[in-house]
Amino acid sequence: MVSGISPQKQDDKMFSRPKPGESEADLIHFQNQFLAARASPAVKIVKKADKRKGEERNSDAERPQLQDSKDVVMLDDFPDILPALTPGPPKKSKIKSACVHFDDEDPEERLENHDQHITAVFSKIIERDTSAEAVTMPVPTGDPFPRIFHRSEIKSEVKVGSGRKSIFAQKMAARRAAEKPATAPSAECTQIASASLDVLNPEGSAEEAPEANSSNGDNKADDVFISQRPCIITGEGLGCQKSEQEAQAIHEENLEKLQSMSQEEILKEQERLLAQLDPSLVAFLKSRHSGNVGQKNEIKMEQNRPEEFVESLTVPQCGVGTSLSMQESGLEESVRRDENMKMEIIDDDLPVKPRKEWIHMDNVEFEKLEWMKDLPSPRQKKTKKGMQARFSLKGDLIPADADLPTHLGLHHHGEEAERAGYSLQELFHLSRSQLIQQRTLALQVLGRIVQKARAGEFASSLKGSVLRLLLDAGFLFLLRFSLDDAVDNVMAASVGALRALLVSSDDEKYLDCTFSWYQGMAAFPFVPNNEEEEEEEEEEELTGTEKSQNKKQKDENKPDADVARYDVVKGLLKTRIQHRLRYILEVVRPVPTVVLDILHILTRIARHSSEACIQLLDCPRLIETIVREFLPTRWDPHVAEPGCLLTSLHGVACAAAMKFIRVLASGGRNATARLLNKFEMKSRLIRFTAEDPQDLLLPREEAIRLNTEAFRLWAVAAGYGQACDLYWDLYPVLVRILQSLPELLSTSHEKNPMFELSVQRAAAVVTLLVHVTQTAGCTVELQAKLSSCEDSEQIPPPPVTWNQVSGLQPFLETSMKKFLQVISWTETWQILQPLTTTYMIYLGVYYSACSQQPSVNPVDCLEELERLTSEVLQPLLSQPAMHSMWDLLRPCSALCNPLSCSPAPESVFSIVSLSCTGGKPPLSLVGSKSPFPFLTALLFLINSITHIHKGLISKYSSVLSFEGLKDYLHQSWQTAPPSVTPASAWMLRHEYHLQYFALVLARKMAGTCPDYSRHASLYHCVAMALLSRLLPGSEHLAYEILLDLAFNPEFLLEGKTGGPEAADFSDILHLGTSAELSQPGSAAASSSKPTRGALLRDSYQNLPAIRSCYLSHFVHLQPALVHSQASYQGRNYLIQSMLLPEVRGPILPSDWPFFPLISLYNKMTNAETRGAVLNSLPLDLVNTVTWNLQWVLLLETWRPKTLQTIPTAAKLARLMCIFLTGGDLFLEAPIHCYTAALLSVYCQPKALDSLNLDAPLPGLASFHDLYISLLEQFEGVSFGDPLFGVFVLLPLQKRFSVHLRLSVFGEHTSILRALGVPLQQFPVPLERYTSPPEDNLNLLRHYFRTLVTGALRSTWCPVLYVVAVAHVNSFIFSQDITTQEADAARKSMLRKTWLLVDETLKKHLLYYRLLNAESPLGFDLYEQLPPIRLKYLQMVMQKDNKGNAPVLVS
Repeated sequence: MVSGISPQKQDDKMFSRPKPGESEADLIHFQNQFLAARASPAVKIVKKADKRKGEERNSDAERPQLQDSKDVVMLDDFPDILPALTPGPPKKSKIKSACVHFDDEDPEERLENHDQHITAVFSKIIERDTSAEAVTMPVPTGDPFPRIFHRSEIKSEVKVGSGRKSIFAQKMAARRAAEKPATAPSAECTQIASASLDVLNPEGSAEEAPEANSSNGDNKADDVFISQRPCIITGEGLGCQKSEQEAQAIHEENLEKLQSMSQEEILKEQERLLAQLDPSLVAFLKSRHSGNVGQKNEIKMEQNRPEEFVESLTVPQCGVGTSLSMQESGLEESVRRDENMKMEIIDDDLPVKPRKEWIHMDNVEFEKLEWMKDLPSPRQKKTKKGMQARFSLKGDLIPADADLPTHLGLHHHGEEAERAGYSLQELFHLSRSQLIQQRTLALQVLGRIVQKARAGEFASSLKGSVLRLLLDAGFLFLLRFSLDDAVDNVMAASVGALRALLVSSDDEKYLDCTFSWYQGMAAFPFVPNNEEEEEEEEEEELTGTEKSQNKKQKDENKPDADVARYDVVKGLLKTRIQHRLRYILEVVRPVPTVVLDILHILTRIARHSSEACIQLLDCPRLIETIVREFLPTRWDPHVAEPGCLLTSLHGVACAAAMKFIRVLASGGRNATARLLNKFEMKSRLIRFTAEDPQDLLLPREEAIRLNTEAFRLWAVAAGYGQACDLYWDLYPVLVRILQSLPELLSTSHEKNPMFELSVQRAAAVVTLLVHVTQTAGCTVELQAKLSSCEDSEQIPPPPVTWNQVSGLQPFLETSMKKFLQVISWTETWQILQPLTTTYMIYLGVYYSACSQQPSVNPVDCLEELERLTSEVLQPLLSQPAMHSMWDLLRPCSALCNPLSCSPAPESVFSIVSLSCTGGKPPLSLVGSKSPFPFLTALLFLINSITHIHKGLISKYSSVLSFEGLKDYLHQSWQTAPPSVTPASAWMLRHEYHLQYFALVLARKMAGTCPDYSRHASLYHCVAMALLSRLLPGSEHLAYEILLDLAFNPEFLLEGKTGGPEAADFSDILHLGTSAELSQPGSAAASSSKPTRGALLRDSYQNLPAIRSCYLSHFVHLQPALVHSQASYQGRNYLIQSMLLPEVRGPILPSDWPFFPLISLYNKMTNAETRGAVLNSLPLDLVNTVTWNLQWVLLLETWRPKTLQTIPTAAKLARLMCIFLTGGDLFLEAPIHCYTAALLSVYCQPKALDSLNLDAPLPGLASFHDLYISLLEQFEGVSFGDPLFGVFVLLPLQKRFSVHLRLSVFGEHTSILRALGVPLQQFPVPLERYTSPPEDNLNLLRHYFRTLVTGALRSTWCPVLYVVAVAHVNSFIFSQDITTQEADAARKSMLRKTWLLVDETLKKHLLYYRLLNAESPLGFDLYEQLPPIRLKYLQMVMQKDNKGNAPVLVS
């Protein structure tokens, strides 16, 4: 091909272009023709040397050049046959001379041959010669940094210099040429300014005429104008060789212009320039001028004296000079003021004082040196204004007035520079730094702050919650994002901060302590109990499984932040945190501290819920990694050596990993089965339980903890009936451990830190035996079911029998006897009490299961119980130490001390914590001195013994005679329980166990203990209070209380000892409610009305039927009851999870005595909603309602305090359900009688005073809506029943909402004709309706309208007639200052009243005086109007008749 050839026009001859189809020969012909014509090519080819090659190596240098130096293609040297190239080169390389490579060439060898060392690159560097370059000072600007410019801003048309330059060099040269005129507003201004300054400065004229006389103005002016060289413009910035000539040309032009101007024009132009130019620019120009003059005349002058410029300004005309000085006075004053300020700064404030010999330090920049000053002292005085909290690097709160040295590194912040420490906002900002150390430090400090905040260290110092503030600011996701950081330090810091946020060491400590308590293995899930209220909108027909699925779908559709707002753990799981933690453990393999933090975080996540446990189990390789790396069967024995510092925890057995597996197993029996079988935890159990802790080749403390957690994991598995096959394999190990337990007594006096851990290990072993014994006790039952032909699911019996476990009982009983001997040694007993508690629980479980075994002789079992009672328990109860323990119940009780379980100040609802205000002191339910665990186990054992051997009940009568127990029970039921929180629910559950066993023992002793009758009401009140307080998971206890305690006639001795007669006697003497008022009449035909005593007597006799009624209405709790019974009865094969149900509140609502009424009302409402007929209601509806009312009447009469937690308004609302259910159900005689009796109770003065219909009522969305329904029902089916009417009238009292009265007088006026409750039967004083006077103008108009129109009459509705007359009379005669509208309305009503045709109504409205219950009307009348009212009436009527007042006759 020919390169660089294009058609050219030469000598009027045009060469044609090659056409398609022409051959190589044609192209060569065109080339020769072009060369022969000697035409110039259209393109000039220039080959530049490659800078990357150093010296150019041209392979074509040896070839002869053409004489014309044209790029000609030669075909002579080409071979005839083209070589076979594989592959053909697509492009010629610029680096290598030969770019064609063959198949047999080795690429590695080719790279090695042509490799160049870095020295070859550096050896070719040639430094540019800058010796001839002019150096110019940068142009000063007012900005802190030079302005950034782009070469596109410079005009490319500027022609500078000559020679070949790059585009960038040309642009830079053009910029330097434009710099000089850019320093002034315009070119013209620059020229005038330079000339003016040269003229007006006397030093400037001295250059040409140093000896001129200053008094001769003409000569001086001449000297100025004959100056030959410029003083300001030098031309150095032009960047060309003719710069000086350009500057001189500008100077000459300025001189010419000045010579053509008069002195007035020069002064005017000077004033204009001084007004436009920046004073700093003027000072710079003057200093430049003074410097040039000083150098030429060798005169020493002081710098920074701009005031001399003003003082030496002289011009030929004196008047002009004076005016010029006045014009410049402002500049003079500002310069002098700046000078004085600089001197003050230099003398006082500057950390570095500049000296005259320092170059370029004469201009002091105070704002730049301000950072070097000493910080001012922090504010010392305390003010009411809150200050921003600042923390040290250790997470401590720094007081606002703390004066800390700066070398501590606590002052690197801008705001409040004098205060030490960093705010949360600054730490958040630092956590997003690009520097690894800064991000790590910020996360570490935030983690320490969170840890101290959760410990309550800031509660008394800070306003608000630190944790809540951090979570609202996005702290959780900051940690989550930091967890994904690739830097190990940042990752470790985020793990530590996340542990501080989620994990509470105190929570884990107390959960481990209560593990061996009665039912201590079961625990509530750590799920927040105040989730969003959207779940309340779910339909009631949905089952629990459907609700959980719907809830799960909603959570999946929500953003992570929304989920984490109400549940942090669920939000973290939604971000797949378990996968990231698995990656860190498996791949990153961090240091031991980070590993332990991760294991604690995983443990906390596993405590959240069963769903969280499933997600952890389903995480790929998470459990495998933990089991393989941190629960190996063999490891390096050097880790057990004293002083050995572990650099990695991988490959070493760890107690924290075993605890995580144990908590994970508590999530469900399926999870436990997966852990034991899929993840080979059985082999780990054998490995870590078969060997004594001192032989585990681990540090002693870690070995004991690991062994303890292994036994606890085995106990959890045995609680499901699993892993019992290991019992027989490890039986010798268990026997050896049990034989060594009495040795703990010999070491109890030694202050050994391992002693408490050894006691916890022993308690874990005994807890394991408790569950193994329970499992073995079910073997016979399961074998019987397996052999039967039932179609139900067959459960295989466990691989452990009763004969295999019964042999350990003597060891445990012997140890318990020895441990009970030290009960009087306070310090020793506090340490050994957990182990003794498990002994008691074991014996209770053992004898309960033993009595059900067919292979055990019942006589032998009874004899053992008698021996245990006489030899162990009775002597124990008689010891003085036991009296002290009973006395400690009340001080340590959470019920008697509700503040002890109040949430901690830093608790947030989205993170469940067991922390309480004040922590867990020794005198608390879980404190070291708490008697609750031991006494609960003791009562459990006593109830197990008395359940088997009824003859021993009287032997334990002394238990209920302890004054400490009676005082505790009396105080506990009367004190309002604390609000249900995770901490309170966890503690109260254990306290309720003790109360339940005390009540069960009291029930067994009913009728046998002579002192029982005096305390029967106490036990019944405790049972009623406990029934409304029991939490989910204790459904079995609630069922037993309903079955044997709540409706037991033995606990209601009033029915046997004259209670009904006392009620009748009270009514006769009017000590309580009037018998006449308590029985409103009925529209139905009825016989003689029964007295309240007769109603109570019938209710007492119907207690069995009442119990059956309530048990049938609690059938919806049956599924939960089955799970609870399996746990409390020891049927391990039915237990599904050790996690209890979520706590939303007590099992039964506080108003459970009204539950049948509420249930019937809900069924009726749902039936009407679906369009069903009312016949779908139960057939025994009358009996159900009657039994419900009987039970409520019994409680209100004989146990009124048990219902005091239910508001009176709620009680009335429940009774209103009678009228809203079943049409005319209220007309049934028994229902009517009991409802009237209860109404008389709720209309007593104390009850009426406590009635509040405006407050929210439990279980009721709106009382107004309920009342509207009641009015509609009254219009339809009331038949004018007075009892129904009283319920309609009760909410119309004056102190309740006006909307209730408006609904009667505005929307349902038709009921006024049927609301005929006689005044003598109305149980509420009318003063509650008439006082204070009505002030609602709309309601008053309704009152007046119904009276005038005749809709409200005394014969139809006497009660509301009195109310309406009283309020209208008070309104029309009121002379209080009010609004114009109200004044006009009352005068209008008064005129209309005077003009009424109905004289009776007119007399009532005008002459109303006072209420009088004895009067037939219900009020008294004036015989004649009082003078003040008569005068007011005359005044109103005179205005109406324009002075023609009628004669008023009284």
